[in-house]
Amino acid sequence: MSDAGLFFSRQAPGSEQALRSAVYAGEVFQLAATAATQALVIDARAALAAALADCGPDPRVAARALSGEEFFRRMGALRRLFYTDPRFHDHLRAVVAAAGFSVKDVAFDPLRLRVVDHLGHENPSAAAVYYPHRDTWYGHPSALIVGWIALDDLLPEETFWFFPRNFAAPAPNDSEIFDYDAWVRDGWSLKIGWQDPEAGRRARYPRFTGATRPAPAVGFGCAAGELLLFSGAHLHETRSHALGRTRFSLDFRLVHLGDAAAGRGAPNVDGRARGSALADYVRGAVG
Repeated sequence: MSDAGLFFSRQAPGSEQALRSAVYAGEVFQLAATAATQALVIDARAALAAALADCGPDPRVAARALSGEEFFRRMGALRRLFYTDPRFHDHLRAVVAAAGFSVKDVAFDPLRLRVVDHLGHENPSAAAVYYPHRDTWYGHPSALIVGWIALDDLLPEETFWFFPRNFAAPAPNDSEIFDYDAWVRDGWSLKIGWQDPEAGRRARYPRFTGATRPAPAVGFGCAAGELLLFSGAHLHETRSHALGRTRFSLDFRLVHLGDAAAGRGAPNVDGRARGSALADYVRGAVG
């Protein structure tokens, strides 16, 4: 990976091992939609439409028709559905298999609905959504592979940035504040994400602590159903926007259990989180 920019590969290597190795080395894959990702998007959109049916035909503008509290409540119910429902676990297994992974050899942190609203960065309770961070700062192993799927076609300003020069170079951060066991001790509301409307004000989320954003910041646009795969060690940041609509996406975390046991994965150049989330992952194989 060149430090002059981040290369988005449109085609995965021919073997799963080569794909994992490339991700651990910092390569980012933006893969075409498959039947599995398209089926997931259809079901996720249907759930969104049902939850927001009284707000008009376009879920992306539904937030304008609801109070902030009511919109948050409905999104919380959907987050719980996508994260816990066995039907969506099966969707995720199909997505992972279609991407070339052996489902029996992996475990996953299930689907998380991400909701990035118009001018959301102005809401103090949502501040942590926009922190530059590495997912590995949250107690995930170095073998972490992140999958990300948009539910709509998105412009670059609706997605997020990567900071490729910091993939293998330390960035100032406060990841030492994070203890996974303490994070989930009182329930999984924080783990599932944003179940508590005041969590963004009270909870401490690991973040980049530098005075200025790293450079270069490399972004991307995408089509609905495309699958982005990248290392959880990448420093990245959700972009704020003022486009008058909400960005809905799904992401998941994937770990090859053999790689994790052998200590394989991306370099850990600055992570100091305590505890391990891996014990709470869902095993890929059923039964």
